[in-house]
This record gives sequence, structure tokens and C-alpha cells, in this order.
Amino acid sequence: MIKARVLFLILFITKVAIAHSLPINVKGKLSGIITDASTNLPLQGVTVFIADLKSGTNTNAKGEFVINNISEGLHLLEISHIGYTTIAENIIIDADTKKDFLLSQSIVENNAVVVTGVSKATQLKKLPFQVAVMRKEELQQSASTNIVEAITKKAGVYSLSTGPAISKPMIRGLSYNRVLTINDGVRQEGQQWGDEHGLEIDEASVSKVEIFKGPASLIYGSDAMAGVINILTNVPVQTNTIKLNVGSNYHTNNDLVSFNGNFAGNIKGWNWNVYGTKREASDYKNKRDGYVFNSKFNEKNYGGYIGYNGSWGYSHLLVSKFNLKAGLIEGERDADGFFIKQVPGGEERVTDKDFKSTDPMIPYQHIIHSKIALDNNFKVGLHRLAINIGHQQNERQEFGNIDDAQERSLFFDLRTFTYTGSLQFKETNGWKTSLGINGMKQINSNKGIEQLIPDYVLFDFGSYLFAAKEFKNVNVSGGVRYDKRYLATQNLLDALSIKRAAFNREYDNFSGSLGLTIPLSKNINLKMNIAKAFRAPGIPELASNGSHEGTQRYEYGDVDLKSEKSTQVDGGLDFSNQHFSVNIAGYFNDFKNFIFYRKLETVSGVDSTIDVNGEILQAFTFDQQKALLAGAEITLDIHPHPLDWLHLQNSFSFVSGRLKESIEGSRNLPFIPAPKLLTEVRGDFKKLTSNIFNTYAKVEIDNTFKQAHPFTAFDTETTTPAYTLINAGIGAEVGDKKGNILFGLHFIATNIADVAYQSHLSRLKYAPLNNATGRMGVFGTGRNFIIKINVPFTQKIKS
Repeated sequence: MIKARVLFLILFITKVAIAHSLPINVKGKLSGIITDASTNLPLQGVTVFIADLKSGTNTNAKGEFVINNISEGLHLLEISHIGYTTIAENIIIDADTKKDFLLSQSIVENNAVVVTGVSKATQLKKLPFQVAVMRKEELQQSASTNIVEAITKKAGVYSLSTGPAISKPMIRGLSYNRVLTINDGVRQEGQQWGDEHGLEIDEASVSKVEIFKGPASLIYGSDAMAGVINILTNVPVQTNTIKLNVGSNYHTNNDLVSFNGNFAGNIKGWNWNVYGTKREASDYKNKRDGYVFNSKFNEKNYGGYIGYNGSWGYSHLLVSKFNLKAGLIEGERDADGFFIKQVPGGEERVTDKDFKSTDPMIPYQHIIHSKIALDNNFKVGLHRLAINIGHQQNERQEFGNIDDAQERSLFFDLRTFTYTGSLQFKETNGWKTSLGINGMKQINSNKGIEQLIPDYVLFDFGSYLFAAKEFKNVNVSGGVRYDKRYLATQNLLDALSIKRAAFNREYDNFSGSLGLTIPLSKNINLKMNIAKAFRAPGIPELASNGSHEGTQRYEYGDVDLKSEKSTQVDGGLDFSNQHFSVNIAGYFNDFKNFIFYRKLETVSGVDSTIDVNGEILQAFTFDQQKALLAGAEITLDIHPHPLDWLHLQNSFSFVSGRLKESIEGSRNLPFIPAPKLLTEVRGDFKKLTSNIFNTYAKVEIDNTFKQAHPFTAFDTETTTPAYTLINAGIGAEVGDKKGNILFGLHFIATNIADVAYQSHLSRLKYAPLNNATGRMGVFGTGRNFIIKINVPFTQKIKS
């Protein structure tokens, strides 16, 4: 790891030195004034950003902005501000370019600039597929305990959870290795195949999230069948500025306390950001279970970057370390319904002191995820070259032996080297074309006393060609891709015996997509896309033979599994004006060789069980066959005139998953989310008084419908009842008379009616039966009140 860091540092310094040695004669400058379209008053704090260059600024009290040191040529400019419609416009930059802008009030995000699913920054409305955007301001107003829970407010996005600290992203009914997470250009690799393996990214560090809904194999390759979650933390502050920010929040339900801070600057092109977070929580509670034993966790994260931005491009060195200890909820109770814990020689009833502790008890997992990456973007003649190389290490340890608290029952040590490169050619005759490669080398080592998956080495390589062109306002985009994967495993061991022999596998595939957007009028936009995608089987699906702590199951892989292949057709219709916006999207996904979990039955037709150290576990295996996924998403935002401060927001999501052939009378796919309808009534006030800004108040009704179509084969799943949660929030920023923000304050209440509920996607639903009440499993979090405070400090540096 030390050698890798030294190598990256040498590369970083070398690239900057080379860049400075080149003559810079193409510097440009952009300046202007941004005002409110209805009042003609200047707007302070508006973000002006060029995504491909990672360069931008904010307007001052007079609405003025200046961005220096821009390479001359065509650039996509994004102008965004809380409560206003985003402007995304192509600007030709020369030596001194001046342009003013008017912003119209709205909270509908229908014209953001995104980079997910394409090779360079593109206007959201010109993409033929669905992409949702979530900014830091929206994250600050949410009540989530991790980044995955926060993004479930977006239509078509869900969370497969194992308690408040462990959540896996799901897009349109697909999760695990079918959803690819990108963090600052690096694909996140952290044993994401496991049920109780969450996302190792600090929520407090996130500046923006882009969620690509649909197959993204064209740009990203295997593991992007469902879509991509692109998380951006590396966003430089404006030139000649230093920013300091500290924040804290508290949750009443589980006494979650969080502190975070970051220090960022940008002086004469040199820019940096350093951040850190500390969080800890005791057990959460609800009215059915009381306190849920071992749902506690504690977390310590830090990271940042340093780099240089010039007219030639930029080069940034990024580092981060995520450190989480999370309890694994088993849900075992005594005959009287009280939670029990393991103690040397046996078990005993959990005490109040145990519930209030923030130190996870056995069984628990300890995850350390370290990452270092070099992110570059260079001007090469009239073209641009983007290169990102990264190294990450995921150390995942599971502790389950009460007689030896330091014994690691499982210890996965996963090291991954990733690389991406993209050559973005100069636009010619309206054609925007790029050629790219990406891939990884991955090495997994077992260091625990047990093995669930074998030691292995994996090589991935892919290349693609992407092109886009506008024909009389009709935008057409697409491309082709080829991938190759090689996997070599060692023997899977149980002490000195071999549970599964070593094997090698190779997979390759062509994929591609073609889409178009058609502006039917000024306010109506039609989108259509067809994509062929694939996913090579993951290592646990092929080779697992063992159990996880807290999962209540024993897993068997199948070495003969084939690659999943899918063809998805999706379309969308957008309509928007100043006071009304609606988006309707639908999709149909045809799978070959769809891989899924199911319980294993014996030859006599009953459930198969395994005795593991005296604990009886259900046996599961992996199967595959043809399957169909279809669904729809509808978002509606009403912004009525003359009540411009009022917003009525609604989003509805529906997914249906079916096997081509029934299994034991069931054709439903497992882990398909129930339909959900999220309704929010919100009031926004830009300036309540001379000192109170960006005030909001909202009431949210979260309706989750009954999941009446579970995968019932071998009693794998059961029906899940409907439930409705009512949430509310209020917040504002307090500033001085010059408009400088002194602090921001948010009050949020979730599950106000204290409803007892179980999500169909919560693995805790299948925890053991409570013999005292006759209820199966563990319920979700009860009533919770949250307070958040954020204190920023900004200092301008004279150039």
C-alpha cells in the first residue's frame, strides 16, 4: 500500500510539472451577473460550474461571478441555486467572455448537468435515459443514517437493509452486483455481493449524487446492469477562496450523534479539501420490539484531495478511509419475548445498559475501506483525455465467537486496482465522440478461521466507442462495447479439508445502446432508449460454501452459472412549465440466465438445513433462468401561481419481476420492492427576514403498498403488509445583513405516528419468531426527531 501511494504521488507531481512546463496561451475568462427573473434583483451564492474542468465559482452580493484560467473553446456551463431552475448552456470561451443570466424560481431538477452514463458532461434533458440528481442541500434536509437511505427519496431507487448502518442500493428491483457505485471516478469495490455489506462512503462528504436508472454496461461494463450511482465528493471551491465548515446532528430514537467538518481552498489553481466524520448510535427502538438489540454502530471516516487546475486541465490526488463497526442483528429472544445475548458458556437476557451502549456486541462486523486515486483531465490539442487510476483495500472482519472476542470468523481482505481512460474528440459536424477503456485487477485473501468464498484473482478489461449528435433538435446517442473477464480461484477450505476445488473461468461479451430525445415542443420532451447489457457471475454465486454471522442461512454457489444478459427498452415523457412539471417513465427488461437466491430442498421435498457449530441454518443456493422485469415511475410537481412559495411534489414507483417458468408454483422474483408513493407538501421562502434565508417547511407522506407477490417457492419470502409513514421538517439559514450565512438549522421528524412496519426489502423481517407475541422478525425504526446544525465560514483571498 505504501509503494502504491508513493507511485501515485510521483505520478501526480510529474504530471503537474509537465503541465507547468508547457506554454499556456489558451487561457480564457468568463464573467457576468445573475439576477432573479421575476424581481431583477441580484442573486448571491449562485453556483456557476464547468463540470468537465471541475472549475467554478459563486456569485457575490451583487450577483457577479468570474471564472479565470479556462481553456478556450466550447464548454457546458451549469448555473444552479436552491429553489431555482438550473441553467445548462454551451458557452464558447475566448480571451474575455461576458454573459448575464436570469434564474426562474422552481425546485424541479429537469435541466441539471450530469456525467453518469456518458463520457463527458451533458444536459439532463438531452439524455435518452432516466437520471436523478440529489445535491448536498437536499441531503442536509434528509433524516437518513447513511447515503443509500438518503437517495431512496428518488423514484425507482430503494434500499435493501440490515439495520440502520447497513443499506444496499437497489435500482428498479435490481441490487447486489447489478448496481455499480462510482465515487469520484473510481468504481467502489467492497464485497458488495453480501446481504449485510453496505456502501463504504461517508454521507457527510458527499456533494452530489447522480443516479443512472437502467443498463449502463456501455460505459461501465459488467456490474452496471441495473444502473449506476455516481457519488461526487471532489468538487473544488471557487478560485481564491478558503472555506471551513463544521456540522453536527442528533437523533432521539437511537441517540445517534454525529460530528463532521471539512476544510477546503482554491488559491491560484491549487485546490484541496480535507474532511472528517465521527458518528455513533445505540440501539434503535419501535413499539413492537422495544429496543432492537445490537442495531448499534460507530463510525470514523476521513479523506480529501489535493490538486491543481489550469487551462490545460486538472490533476487531483484523492485519499479516503472509511471505518465502521456495526452490530449484526440476529433477533433471538427468550420465551417471554426479551432479546438475548451471547455470554461465555451460554446466553442471557439483554439489559438496559446493553441497549444504550454504542459498542457493537458479538456478532458484529468491522469494515475498513481505504482508497487512493489519481484523477486527471488534460487538453490534448483540440481533444481532451481523462484518466483515472485507483487502488482500494476493503478489510471486512466478522466476529462471532463469544469465548474468543478477538477471533475473526470471517476476514475478507480485498485489494482492487482500477483504471479508466477516455479520449473525448473535438466536436466535428455536430458529432460528439469518445473512445474509452476501463477495467480492474482484484485480489481477495481470506484471513479468518472460516472461508465463505475462496481466495481469487480477477482481471477485467473493456473498451467502448460512444457517439452523440443532434439532428434538427433530435438528440441521438449510443455506442458499442466489448468486455473480457478472467477469474482464477484457489481451493475453498474448511480447516485442512477442501470444500470446493479450485477453478478458472473466462467470460466475454459485446454490449451496446441506442437512444434518442425528441423535443415535441418547448415544454414537452420524449425519451427512448434500448440497451443490451450483461453481468458475469460473481464469486459468491459461483463458489460460496458457508455462512455469514447474522444471516441465518448457509450458502452454496454453483460453478456452472452463465453470464446474465438483458435487453431493456425504456422511454419517458417530460412536461414542464413555470408552475407544473410531470415525468412519466416506463421500462421492460428481458433477462437470460437471471441469477437468484432460493432455499435448497432435500430429496424428500423439505427445507435443507445445516448444523454450524450447533446453530441450525437454512440452506440456500443460486439458480438461474429467464426472467422479465417491468415497471413505471411517475413524478409530479405542482408549483401553483400566485402561490409561488408552495410546492406539491409526488413520486410513484412500481416494479414487477417474473420468472419465465414457475418454481414450486411461484413465478415472482425475490427482493422485488413494493409499490411506493411519496407525497410532499412544501413551502419555500427565499428571504423571510433581513437575517433569515432559504427557509422551508415540509410534510411528507410515505406510502408503501402491500407486496402481495413475493417469491414463495420453498418459503423463501412472504407477503408484506402496506404501511404509511408521516414525516416533517423545517429549516433555515441565518446570516448577516450582507447576506453571509452564519449557520443553518434543520428540525426533522420521521414516523411521527410511530407506526410499526416491516419493509419487504429488510432482511430483519425474517429474523426468528417472537414466541411471546407470535410475530416474525424485527420491525423498523419508530418515531424519531432529528436536529442538524451546520456552520460555514468563507474567506476570500486577494489574487
